Amino acid sequence: MNLPNKITIFRVLMIPVFLIFMLIPDIPYGKYIAAAIFIIAALSDLLDGYIARKHNLITNFGKFMDPMADKLLVASALICFVELKLLPAWIVIIIIAREFIISGFRLIASDNGLVLAAGWSGKLKTNIQMIMSVMLILNLDHTIIDVLEQIFIYGALALTVISMVDYMYHNRTVLREKK
Repeated sequence: MNLPNKITIFRVLMIPVFLIFMLIPDIPYGKYIAAAIFIIAALSDLLDGYIARKHNLITNFGKFMDPMADKLLVASALICFVELKLLPAWIVIIIIAREFIISGFRLIASDNGLVLAAGWSGKLKTNIQMIMSVMLILNLDHTIIDVLEQIFIYGALALTVISMVDYMYHNRTVLREKK
């Protein structure tokens, strides 16, 4: 198993540790540790992708597991935010539903021998979601930060919908029936 794939597995293994610090309220500095774990996990995605591309270590396992690890990390955080009453469930449902829809879309494309690249809106969505997540994990109680949290929450929500529509529009030929 190559280094990028080991980093991806490490990211998946960090999720339960993140959940412990996120959901057990009496752990000293728990939310700060959870934020650090989340940031390390998010940055590990950049690292494994960089190493895989630079050293031509791209594998089928990595193509499948890397985006799955990202989705698991983000979905885990989003579900925690509902549990902790930091986000309404309807926002989390929309964000997670988008991921299922795009994953299904990519599966159809893959069955047709196509690899669909992520667009600018999807990359921006991911970055905004990551910043929003760190802000909600830390949950600092300050007026300016509360306003910024709301901006990032609704920005992430808007980009979730925009990126899905953009992705599906630019790849609409995938859904056409073969003759």
